[in-house]
Amino acid sequence: MEVATTSIPGVLVFKPSPFRDHRGMFSRTYDADAVSAAGIDPNGFVQDSMSRSLKGVVRAFHLRTGQGEAKLVRCSSGRIFDVVVDLRRGSPTFLTWESFDLTGENQCSVYIPAGCAHGFQALTDPADTAYRIDRRHNPTEDLNLAFDDPTLDVPWPLPAGAQSEKDRQAPTLAAAGFVSGK
Repeated sequence: MEVATTSIPGVLVFKPSPFRDHRGMFSRTYDADAVSAAGIDPNGFVQDSMSRSLKGVVRAFHLRTGQGEAKLVRCSSGRIFDVVVDLRRGSPTFLTWESFDLTGENQCSVYIPAGCAHGFQALTDPADTAYRIDRRHNPTEDLNLAFDDPTLDVPWPLPAGAQSEKDRQAPTLAAAGFVSGK
């Protein structure tokens, strides 16, 4: 499994080598040794979650307040336009974002460190997204941010489809106190 760095410090892409033959495909989707070699405690993950989204669905930018939350995200089936936003004050890439093409075919995983927000859009119907998370869920620390924030100006590939009520009402970065005067 190859591990690649990105333009945002701490965000890593784990690229497996899926094996394909006449039966289909087999891929290692998680390798504790590769995770450890990348400087991440493989025993630090405490929860696996999964979402299924219909084509066009946008899951707004989510992050955890307090101590934050790191996660390993992978599209297990279908395809998503995955976006990570650096919201760590003092980071050289504060308020920058990077996108990733995650698919059931490439089985790549993106490691998102605490302090970075994560959102995505489903490009297929359906798209299954798996999350490996390093903290137990505490709903009082959930923070959703607007997917269409003008500060970020992310070019989502499709018109925005269905969203949760919480995502529809998510504040901008300015309203949440991440930027001022905008």
